[in-house]
Amino acid sequence: MTSSFTVHDASGYEQLMGRWSRKLAPKFIGFAGLAPGEKILDVGCGTGSLTFELAKSAELAAIAAIDFSPVFVEAAKRRNSDPRIEIQQADATALPFADSTFDRALALLVLHFVPEAGKAVAEMRRVTRSGGVVAAVVWDHLGGMAGMRMMIDTVAALSESGRQMRSRYCFQPMMQPGEMKRTFIEQGLADVTETELMIRMDYQDFADYWAPISAGEGPLGKYMTTLEAAERERTETAVRDAYQAGRPDGPRSFANVAWACRGVVP
Repeated sequence: MTSSFTVHDASGYEQLMGRWSRKLAPKFIGFAGLAPGEKILDVGCGTGSLTFELAKSAELAAIAAIDFSPVFVEAAKRRNSDPRIEIQQADATALPFADSTFDRALALLVLHFVPEAGKAVAEMRRVTRSGGVVAAVVWDHLGGMAGMRMMIDTVAALSESGRQMRSRYCFQPMMQPGEMKRTFIEQGLADVTETELMIRMDYQDFADYWAPISAGEGPLGKYMTTLEAAERERTETAVRDAYQAGRPDGPRSFANVAWACRGVVP
């Protein structure tokens, strides 16, 4: 499996997305459900936003977490002090667990970065027991992320490469209405439900918004690393202008919507 998400440093990811993943995790857990004594799999754990939110439930028996990135795995292991949690590097499309191992398999902000997303859902279904739950959530890059689209559209207005990047960013797997639901049904899950979850991303100022992107983190940061110095400066100036919108630099708040889907293993 390959991943379309670029990560250089766990702290950079935390500023780019980890802090928002932590805000989304409780809402996702509420949608996916939990029950005492369950064994849970976190697919694509990143730095542990979902893993450690799950661990707040003292009644869970065990939590297994995997991620494709060794950088994320190491960061999550450093944070862990809960004996119920086991974290390892693994491929979402070839999970290293036996059939029917878990009561629930969950994926927070992962499937849209997996080129073979359907295969990852099939693997989540395989390792979940009959009657168990498979659930996932992904950002709506096209219509639900005002703060990121602000930058994406600004970049697209500057160059053809920016327009191409926007097309890739807005149409990643699982992001269109009903797409994840169709995939869950195709992979044999029953009682499939799709809904929207919303959080707000609150930034202190433009530097808070821009720092991880300029450092090369994530898909947008990866694009920035391809630009010559003068073009990077021009892009930053244009995005800063969009962020500030004619007002002094300072706090800004953006609504962000994610698609969430759950299904039951027959």
